[in-house]
Amino acid sequence: MAAHPSYVEDRAGHRWLMLAAEMAGLASGSWRQSPDAVLVGWGCLPRIATCALSADGGSVREARDFCIATLHRWGTAERGEDIAIVVSELLTNALRHARPQPGDTRLWRPIRLGVVQPGRCVLCAVADSSTAVPAPRTPGSLAETGRGLHIVGALSDRWGYTAPTGTGKVVWALFYSRPIVPAAVSPT
Repeated sequence: MAAHPSYVEDRAGHRWLMLAAEMAGLASGSWRQSPDAVLVGWGCLPRIATCALSADGGSVREARDFCIATLHRWGTAERGEDIAIVVSELLTNALRHARPQPGDTRLWRPIRLGVVQPGRCVLCAVADSSTAVPAPRTPGSLAETGRGLHIVGALSDRWGYTAPTGTGKVVWALFYSRPIVPAAVSPT
């Protein structure tokens, strides 16, 4: 895995991630549309970290570790466990559905993971070369697969995907900061 944090100065290289951030903002109604996707509703530039992942099963653990380390570095690890689980599910889906099969003529593109902090929320996104639309399904009670997107929906505040293009899609999950509730004071 090439886990090299990158920053917004390389705007063209983050277009896929900014599109996901824009879609998340449109879905939540909290950001305005802008012709410059990097500045979508943000008064200042967001924190961004990305990495390219290999197509093997070990990349799931590396992706979780990358997210947790990034969140700790940014001081935003309060929802780190939820984010790590969601990233595991998104990456597992990408590995399962985006790998070229024998006879597949599409170009293999590395799976990419991005984490964006545009303020009081964190957006995680996984880009892959599949054009299949992610859709939750109802697994049988003994099925070993089919629960991933249900888990994503349960642990994130919002999730979605960018419309598939000829180069693939991006599946994203948004996590809002939890308000700090003061501890109740007991009467003495």
